[in-house]
Amino acid sequence: MRIGDLAAVGGVTAKTIRYYEQAGLFPPPPRTFGGYRDYPPSAATRLAFIRDAQHAGLTLAEIRGVLTLRDSGEAPCGHVTGLIDQHLEEIDRRMAELRKTRTALRELAQRAAETDPATCTEDGICSIFSTPVPNATRGSSPH
Repeated sequence: MRIGDLAAVGGVTAKTIRYYEQAGLFPPPPRTFGGYRDYPPSAATRLAFIRDAQHAGLTLAEIRGVLTLRDSGEAPCGHVTGLIDQHLEEIDRRMAELRKTRTALRELAQRAAETDPATCTEDGICSIFSTPVPNATRGSSPH
C-alpha cells in the first residue's frame, strides 16, 4: 500500500506518516522498484493504534515504547496499564489544581465586582489582587 493510500485509510496526511517514521513509530517500509514506500496491510492497524493512543493522551515517546515492546514480541498490556494509571493520576492532579484556580478566580471576580476604581490608590498595582497588609508589617521597623 502506498503512503497516500495508508494516509487516506488512517485519516492523516502522508506528511504525518513520514513524521511517524522519523519518530520511530513506523519501521521504514520496503520500497517499490520506483522508490515508493510500500506499506504492508498491518500498517493501517499500527496507524490506528497510534491515533487511538494519542487521543487517550499518550505522548509519541510513550507510544513508541509500547510499539517497541510489541515489535519485540512482548505483550505491552502491563506497560499500557501503567501509562494509563500515570495519565489518570496526572489528570486528577491537574483537575484539583484547576478547581483551586477556579475558586480563587471566583473570589477575585467577587472582589472585582465590589471594587470601585475611584478608590484605587497608587500604593499598589491593583487592589483586586492585593491582600490587605497589616500596618505593622508595611516596611516599618519595630525599633
